[in-house]
Parts: sequence; structure tokens; C-alpha cells
Amino acid sequence: MKKISGLTGVFAAIVAGLAFATLPAAATSSITIVTSNWKFTPSTITLHVGRTTTLRLTSREGVHGLQSSDLGIPQTAIMPGTVKTVDVTPRKAGTYVLHCSIFCGAGHPNMTLTVKVVR
Repeated sequence: MKKISGLTGVFAAIVAGLAFATLPAAATSSITIVTSNWKFTPSTITLHVGRTTTLRLTSREGVHGLQSSDLGIPQTAIMPGTVKTVDVTPRKAGTYVLHCSIFCGAGHPNMTLTVKVVR
């Protein structure tokens, strides 16, 4: 049997180790969305098909809501001084316009969050 030594041995050990190494699971990304009368900040976000993103929802003023059956977002109340988290894993690419789901005053009809889902 031939002895492996020097750099060749080190290289062989590294390759052997890589063959059995497992990659860590992809970290879940997160996006913070702040609501106020009568807007979402940011007003547009981008998500990826099949990739879970945690939405961190908070309010600077007023009570607001977010919900989308297309994106699997349950009815979620967003209140000042709290952070609600919602995990979203989009299944289909497209552009989704979500409206504030809790009446919040005169500007309520124009309060939207645009979600762009890409591959």
C-alpha cells in the first residue's frame, strides 16, 4: 500500500471531509414593515418562490392589519408597541397588492403593501 504524505495527504483529507460535510440549512430572511396612518414602510417588498421570509410587523401609529390568502398570511392585527411575526413562503410568482385589513381612518382605502414574488 502506498503512503500518502505532504500536501497530497492534506488535500486528500480535505476532499474526504467535504464529501461527508453537510451544508447548514438556509437561514430564514426577515423584513421589518412599519405601519402608520396610512402607509406601509417599505411600501413594496420582494419575496422568493419557495423561500420562507419572516415579516416583522409593527405600528408607529394606529391599529392596522395584514392578510392575504394568496400568500398564506392569516389576518394579523398590527398594534403600536408590539411586533408581530408572520412566516411567508410564496408558492407562485407575481405581484400582489395587499390592503390594510383593519379600518384605520380616512386614508384606509389607499393603504397598500405591494409584494413582488420572484423565482
